[in-house]
Amino acid sequence: MRRADRLFQIVQLIRGRRLTTADYLAQRLEVSMRTVYRDIAALGQQGVPIEGEAGVGYRMRAGFDLPPLMFSKQEAQALVATVRMAESRLDAALAREAENALSKILAVLPLDARAAAESLALYAPLPALDPATSAHLTAMREATEARRKLKMGYLDLGGVRSDRIVRPLACLFWGPVWTLAAWCELRNDFRSFRVDRVETLEVLEEGFRDEPGKTLADMNRRREAQESGGA
Repeated sequence: MRRADRLFQIVQLIRGRRLTTADYLAQRLEVSMRTVYRDIAALGQQGVPIEGEAGVGYRMRAGFDLPPLMFSKQEAQALVATVRMAESRLDAALAREAENALSKILAVLPLDARAAAESLALYAPLPALDPATSAHLTAMREATEARRKLKMGYLDLGGVRSDRIVRPLACLFWGPVWTLAAWCELRNDFRSFRVDRVETLEVLEEGFRDEPGKTLADMNRRREAQESGGA
């Protein structure tokens, strides 16, 4: 990799994370830590506002931006492939935004890169989510971001119906199905719900805040502990 390309990659990696260590940069770029330190110093001399220090980590000062990115043919094809594979798996609203974002990127690419991307012979012809599941997934995703509780009627795989008030924590895709990871107030515990088993859904005005023992991180730690204990 040319040094100019490596410097550009360092800027991109630091911009994409809250705090980036030299060790992380060295592993991603396959160079030594000493090279990373030299490159960081060079970027600072060129006026790139990188804050931080060796042994702690680096971040980009707020407000810094770069000119529009130029993608190689292979990178453009990777973007097209990613959107094509994701569209049928996303809810309708997010799928439209993915297509819009891709269109904006393709519009500013050089003609050869755009032609290579648009002619990519790779497709993911899976059936789209049914309208009810898609609508529920959109509502769950937005409620998760807004930190608002959900009221839902749920039919489990055993045919048992129940009404739940939950704190949505994350939407997870498991191949053929989406699930909602949540804190269930009925069970006073973490639960996962298949989105396609939700019969009714209402986003409540009542919000929620993270509480110890009821967060997604807590749920993940419990799962990891159970898996390690089972091994």
